[in-house]
Amino acid sequence: MATADRILIVGAGIAGLSLATALRRRGFAPELVERSPAWPEAGAGIALHANAVRALRALGLGDAIGQASAVVPGWAFLDQQGGCLCETDLTDLWREVGPCLGITRARLQEILVAGASGVPVRLGLAVTDLACDGRQVTVTFTDGTAGDYDLVAGADGIHSTVRRLAVSPAPPRYASLMAWRSVIPARPPGLAQLTILTGERCFFGLVPMGDGHTYGFAGAGGDRFDEPLAGRLDRFRHRFAGFGDPVPGYLAGLRCDDQLHFGPIEWVDLDRWHAGRVVLIGDAAHAAPPHMGEGGAMAVEDAVVLAELLQSAATVSEALHRYQARRRPRVDWVQEQSRIAAQAWVLPPAVRDAALRERGDEMLRARYRPLVDVP
Repeated sequence: MATADRILIVGAGIAGLSLATALRRRGFAPELVERSPAWPEAGAGIALHANAVRALRALGLGDAIGQASAVVPGWAFLDQQGGCLCETDLTDLWREVGPCLGITRARLQEILVAGASGVPVRLGLAVTDLACDGRQVTVTFTDGTAGDYDLVAGADGIHSTVRRLAVSPAPPRYASLMAWRSVIPARPPGLAQLTILTGERCFFGLVPMGDGHTYGFAGAGGDRFDEPLAGRLDRFRHRFAGFGDPVPGYLAGLRCDDQLHFGPIEWVDLDRWHAGRVVLIGDAAHAAPPHMGEGGAMAVEDAVVLAELLQSAATVSEALHRYQARRRPRVDWVQEQSRIAAQAWVLPPAVRDAALRERGDEMLRARYRPLVDVP
């Protein structure tokens, strides 16, 4: 086991909470800091493909996740009017790996927080400086205190402070897509699987969630633009008013501007994920467009693998090198395929829809096939 008596995890999202749980299960004693003064706002929803479910089961969270989720048995692409372009049987695609599930981010966060309940957490505390001398990392915090650690894990998301201070100052890149995300406490009639309707340089997706909820996500390709909160819902309904079922039922279920989370889709691509005794996981290391629904899965897999390697390696340095070597091919595949999908979903309808009719199921299966194997 690598000597890492003091491990600091920065960020209490999916990546940070998963790593806290994974390390504790492997005999380490990490501590966690989160810049938000309360648990971070959980956002909308998330589709957990079977590889994510497998990783969450490895953390001992499988039963809780299953009870809070809805099974997502298939994936359908429809044209803007709701006509079927192609369908994929996700149960058959993933086979023995497990089910695909839909869960609200609020419920997922509750489960992750409970899983990490034995790990000390300090909320309302951010990192302002990192100093590495090869043997330890000295971390300075916003309250003026400092601490020395054997390992610091940056799990602080796409705009990671840890990444900027220790690994790379490069900002995320814009993926030429603006996106809306929301959840309604109802299920539009006929929605039983992950469903994406494709329009003119835009799309609208719906996923069944646990507790009868539905996750909606929509995107529009092109330059960045502002979407003020006041009047956001009316503008959103107007923009997607021409979409067929089940979109109208979802739009009718939205009640206020605050339900719609809005922002640019960005991605992170780094040459390295660690420097000295600082390592990045999840979106801090390799954020990708969400078109494969694999961001959360990659974060949990990172956590499981990093904890395993810290236990099996002789030194922290060896563990970090093995972590990047083992995770890089899989993450590179997801990033590449996610970017391809992000571009394809906003192609001219005549081109995109014809390709989906002809070989959509085949393309989707090929995209996920490498992820069936254990990471």
